[in-house]
Amino acid sequence: MIVTITGNLTRVGETAVIIEAAPFEYEVLVADYTRRQLQNHIGETTKLHTLDYIEGNAQGGRLTPRLIGFMTEPEQQFFDLFCSVDGVGVKKALRAMVRPVKELAVLIEQQDSKGLSALPGVGPATSERIIAKLRRKMPRFALMVDRESVGEIDSSANQVVSETFDALVTLGHSEADARKLIDEAMISGKKFKDTESLLTAIYQRGS
Repeated sequence: MIVTITGNLTRVGETAVIIEAAPFEYEVLVADYTRRQLQNHIGETTKLHTLDYIEGNAQGGRLTPRLIGFMTEPEQQFFDLFCSVDGVGVKKALRAMVRPVKELAVLIEQQDSKGLSALPGVGPATSERIIAKLRRKMPRFALMVDRESVGEIDSSANQVVSETFDALVTLGHSEADARKLIDEAMISGKKFKDTESLLTAIYQRGS
């Protein structure tokens, strides 16, 4: 199983990108949001977190292995959950993910069926199934750092946010309150190297 791929980004198409990792070139399927993140980085060394996907069916006699790529591990984890909903699957999930994972998670967490139904390929019935199955699993994704607002970040930024969220809930804050406190601390654009520094900033704001 290939979990990450690093190489030269040689082409960005409508539904897939090409990564050159000598001596091979790999076609990696991407969602539209990921494609937009990559389209200005052709010719640069790029790392994608990946999932394996077998396209086709055994009865048809043709099975094609595919790679699906994501900019961060949390985006990969969200996609995996999204695909687990009845009636979604890999192709529909790739088509639907036209917005940042953080925004999709907020729609699900807030039970915004109308907003989810507006996504490509997701109708009212599917949106209700998504909400029913995933609503309680969304808080950590709703806290993801927005790549477009802060520029390039490493995966440790989302890890710090996730661990701080868990710590606040353990300390007795509700999930909604924990998310609000973190959002207020992060709005300054300051980078926090660990959970302790972010918690300190949160409680200093409240003092």
